[in-house]
Amino acid sequence: MATLTVPAGVPPVAEDCEQLRKAFTGWGTNEKLIIDILAHRDAAQRRAIRAAYAETYGEELLRALNDEIHGKFERAVIQWTLDPAERDAVLANEEAKKWHAGGRALVEIACTRTPAQLWAAKQAYHDRFKRSLEEDVAAHVTGEFRKVCRNLPEICLVRAIDLDLAKCSLKISFVVSSSQLLVPLISAYRYDGPEVNTSLAHSEAKILQDKIHDKAYGDEEIIRILTTRSKAQLLATFNSYNDQFSHPINKDLKEDPKDEYLATLRAIIRCFTCPDRYFEKIIRLAIGSVGTDENSLTRIITTRAEVDLKLIKEAYQKRNSVPLEKAVSKDTTRDYEDMLLALLGAEY
Repeated sequence: MATLTVPAGVPPVAEDCEQLRKAFTGWGTNEKLIIDILAHRDAAQRRAIRAAYAETYGEELLRALNDEIHGKFERAVIQWTLDPAERDAVLANEEAKKWHAGGRALVEIACTRTPAQLWAAKQAYHDRFKRSLEEDVAAHVTGEFRKVCRNLPEICLVRAIDLDLAKCSLKISFVVSSSQLLVPLISAYRYDGPEVNTSLAHSEAKILQDKIHDKAYGDEEIIRILTTRSKAQLLATFNSYNDQFSHPINKDLKEDPKDEYLATLRAIIRCFTCPDRYFEKIIRLAIGSVGTDENSLTRIITTRAEVDLKLIKEAYQKRNSVPLEKAVSKDTTRDYEDMLLALLGAEY
């Protein structure tokens, strides 16, 4: 499922370090040599190269790369060279510090990594930034999503407090902070086994439908279910929702396509139910609109090349009738294009 291609005969680590050093010296930088080495080494091999390079030359490889290459190409190479947990920590920090409602890196890290991988990312965050990821998300993710509640469901009545609104049929608004959803999402250490409680799935599907029907999208029960249940349990719950109500849960979360809170809920669910199609859509939007969203494109390719990028490529081909390599090549240029195509498994 990965697209990363590693040569059958990988040179010794010392030789890779020597070749990278040569790429940084002389007249100009040899970008092709950087790609030929780093884009064709797995995480363990890249980790060994970084350690040996620092020991041999007294300089961190990432610092050398930062000095020699720039722009989109630099970002792609640096992200790829980082350990997966380090990479997730950096991406999470960027999104927490520059939060906008359409951000998806935190959702992807929380919902498409294993519990152990999420834990490793949070440990890497501690080591790198000397704070917890939860602390920064709570501090910086301050955007609010305004929801409309009809017929005053319970969550709205709580906010009504002393107002006698129980008999009213007015529409009132309540505000849900995005951190109320994202903090528990990244704090979870979900059970990772296959066991499923079918009766619980049935009952929690009904709870979800009741809350969604009442437009109580920020209700603590919705947040509790989405942020604590195992992936297997959630899939069973979503399947039960489809069986009981004759349509997928995400269909009921599309009342307002422009509502970013609902979009975030849908993204969480898609990350669990169909991650390949979720990532395909992120890439499609990144290269299909006016101006390429290089950050999203780079994020998906560098984080999924060792995981399931082959499935994402297949989903892209099926959805768009165009190979992903061709679409990326059309929307990118020069060394940045070559780096992404190498990670996509293009011949070299």
